[in-house]
Amino acid sequence: MLRFALRLLLVVLFLPSLLGAKGKNVVLIVADDAGCDLGCYGNRVVKTPNLDALAADGTRFLNAFCTTASCSASRSVILTGLENHANGQYGHQHGFHNFNTQTFVRSLPVLLHEAGYRTCAIGKMHVQPEEVYHFDEYPNHGTSGNRHTIRMADNAQEFIRQDDERPFFLYFCPADPHRAAKGFANDGDYKGLQPVKYDPASVEVPAFLPDKPEVRGELAEYYQALSRMDAGIGRLMQILKSNGKWNDTLVIFVSDNGIPFPGAKTTLYEPGMRLPLIVRSPDQKRRGGTTSAMVTWADLLPTILDYTSAKGPNYPLHGRSFLGTLDEENPAGWDEIYASHTFHEITMYYPMRVIRNRRYKLILNVAHPLSFPFASDLHASATWQGVLKRSDKMFGRKTVEAYLHRPQWELYDLQNDPDELSNLAGKPEHAELLGTLQGKLKAWQEKTKDPWVVKHEYE
Repeated sequence: MLRFALRLLLVVLFLPSLLGAKGKNVVLIVADDAGCDLGCYGNRVVKTPNLDALAADGTRFLNAFCTTASCSASRSVILTGLENHANGQYGHQHGFHNFNTQTFVRSLPVLLHEAGYRTCAIGKMHVQPEEVYHFDEYPNHGTSGNRHTIRMADNAQEFIRQDDERPFFLYFCPADPHRAAKGFANDGDYKGLQPVKYDPASVEVPAFLPDKPEVRGELAEYYQALSRMDAGIGRLMQILKSNGKWNDTLVIFVSDNGIPFPGAKTTLYEPGMRLPLIVRSPDQKRRGGTTSAMVTWADLLPTILDYTSAKGPNYPLHGRSFLGTLDEENPAGWDEIYASHTFHEITMYYPMRVIRNRRYKLILNVAHPLSFPFASDLHASATWQGVLKRSDKMFGRKTVEAYLHRPQWELYDLQNDPDELSNLAGKPEHAELLGTLQGKLKAWQEKTKDPWVVKHEYE
């Protein structure tokens, strides 16, 4: 009898880890090249009612950052909790670029599967190898290159409705609003999706872009792709509610990197790395609020492990859980972040390392003698081709020369210079601050085993 009682006790103790945390579902939505151009982030023109509703029922982060402003590398950070210089996914996965995550890495879907979760990825993956990032299911039929977001949501419903008691992890990744071979794929056949079109004259041109007709035209196309993405997210939220999953599901919305325009994507200037993060937890007490916590995409995996009580890998992660910040407008201890960008395409070698606090930002351009390289889609864009055609000297508020040729160190006072125009790195009055930030950046590189840390010594 005693032996039976002991066995029963063991079953009770270990059953949650075998079956997963019941009622602890996770939906992680990753947009492709979306900036903070959403209604809930203050854009007065773009229509994103579903993301606005998610923010109204959750928490909107005001200081959220990708650590690398490139699709594959950023997604690797999201799914591993390791900086790209540590996980090996330095740049793009596809084609001749062919960067790979190292095989020792244990990603979020693998960790959650081992914790008793069923896992599903719908949409863009853009990381490899598959065995490192393995999901149980990939139902991508009929999604028109992952841009038919309503169909993506309907495919998700098939997974959510399965007769399976285990909790689920859904990784939902539209290809919008990434550029397509032609524009932003707004001419596709998306049955059941009502297009939302925009007048180029009405768009909001951010300060880092020139106010030119071709820029406004491309921003209007970009807005349309954002609204298409938003429609599918709305459908997905409706599915969670109608299937009784809304009140036991953590929903996180992020973008992998900044908008697909020169001056944002592929750079670690603010438009490239400061991004939307909306989190809706069933457990949070405050809804519709904001938090000033400074977080990065390296914090996403630890947060999800915290929520699900799943076991992490047997090596240190580079982030920490931000669950505790959801109910705090100004939480203490969240005042500094780091970033690491190495490649975009294989031809785009330009390592950058960043430390940023609430006021100052320091950028180390490791390969500063090189010209800043262009992503193929950004170089071909009407926005940049217009600059070349006119031989423009200015691009937004920066000179074209300053954009293409950068010094080793860039130090900005973001409080007084939010557009990052005045480099303070060479100013004697900022020498002490520069040295302090340089020391902290190097220490972080050493802590995260950054191979490029050696450049401090011999270059």
